[in-house]
Amino acid sequence: MICQNCKKREATVNHVEKINGQACAFHLCAACANEMFSSFESEVANAIFSGLFGEETYGESVCPACGLAFSEYERTGLLGCPSCYDVFNERLLPYITRIQGKTVHVGKEGGVNTSEHDLHLRLSSLQRDMESALSRGDYREAGRINEQMNALKKRGAGGRRW
Repeated sequence: MICQNCKKREATVNHVEKINGQACAFHLCAACANEMFSSFESEVANAIFSGLFGEETYGESVCPACGLAFSEYERTGLLGCPSCYDVFNERLLPYITRIQGKTVHVGKEGGVNTSEHDLHLRLSSLQRDMESALSRGDYREAGRINEQMNALKKRGAGGRRW
């Protein structure tokens, strides 16, 4: 039988594949079969080897907002826009962890809570502490915590009422 692809050499590879529920047979010579299936085999081999050695394979991803390719970030260390953080999130986390030590923003340590969000978090924490002290019957501790909460509310309100 002659190769269905090149129509020159003897077909030595018979490949049967189901396409849309129907069996399709391909009769190919060794050269055409190698040409058609070698890229698939190398992709499968790359996936297997990357899984064995713990490396992930990624296609070249590009930020749709600014057009920055991830390979450009790897080369320069600079992102193009805020959307890059969302687009490249999974791939950026190891870099951020290595540089910052954490992937969650915790603010300046030892600094004064100044943002409204930080004040709200601190007040929520103090509220839980006060409720815990009240449930234990430690009214002195609950009073101290209440004073801290009032001071935070006055400092952070800037004329607003919490």
